[in-house]
Amino acid sequence: MSFFRRRSPGHSPVEISERNDTRFLHLGGPAVQSAMRLKEPYALDLEYTRAMMAFLLFRQAPSDIALIGLGGGSIAKYIHRHLPQSRLTALEINPEVVAAARAYFMVPPDDERLSVITGDGAAFVHGNPDSQDVLLVDGFDAKRIVDALASAEFYRASRDMLRPGGVAIFNLWGSDEYYPRYYDRLSRAFGEHVLQLPAEKKGNIIIFAFRKPLPITKFEPMLRKAQLLEAELGLEFEAFLSRMRNWNPTSFDAFIL
Repeated sequence: MSFFRRRSPGHSPVEISERNDTRFLHLGGPAVQSAMRLKEPYALDLEYTRAMMAFLLFRQAPSDIALIGLGGGSIAKYIHRHLPQSRLTALEINPEVVAAARAYFMVPPDDERLSVITGDGAAFVHGNPDSQDVLLVDGFDAKRIVDALASAEFYRASRDMLRPGGVAIFNLWGSDEYYPRYYDRLSRAFGEHVLQLPAEKKGNIIIFAFRKPLPITKFEPMLRKAQLLEAELGLEFEAFLSRMRNWNPTSFDAFIL
């Protein structure tokens, strides 16, 4: 059942539907951009959003986080609730998405730790070097990733936006015919300091890209960290870590970055 459909000039129409006690956000088509369980509105319902939070395996206490692409605000809400030490700046180019996130997906009002800006996320990344500990990029239209968020120049700007030791997280679609091209651009921009984490239930592949100094990637300390985070947050960090071991170059006891 759809009950909301609005469109701003130059943007895909925003539509909201509900099914089986879950609310969905769509942009110009049936593809699900965001999902919220009505009985657990602050949970991360879609697996790829939980996978993006695996950046905590590499950077546990970020002061400043930027999010490009608000959607229904699942990640923004989760960070705001569970990472009280972090300040989050979220960029969303479509004003109707921001309106829907606030009205129908319980994104809280701005405060000292949350700022939602209606604006061009790519321009924000280019214009704010050395400003973030973590950068999350999740910007899609109805059919594919937004071109401005997948260029070689954007990936280099993403690296430059990070402070030393920072991590950038990119949500890509493995089924996209351009995925190999995007991955190559991203890997080159970050000096091949990247790791992949595919989501099991859909075709999303999450890329973690690092600015030096690189994090510790030995399996034993990472497993201990995953267990602690899973106990604290209830996200499947151990399973994510195991899957990453099958998808990335490794030595006997560590990921190769």
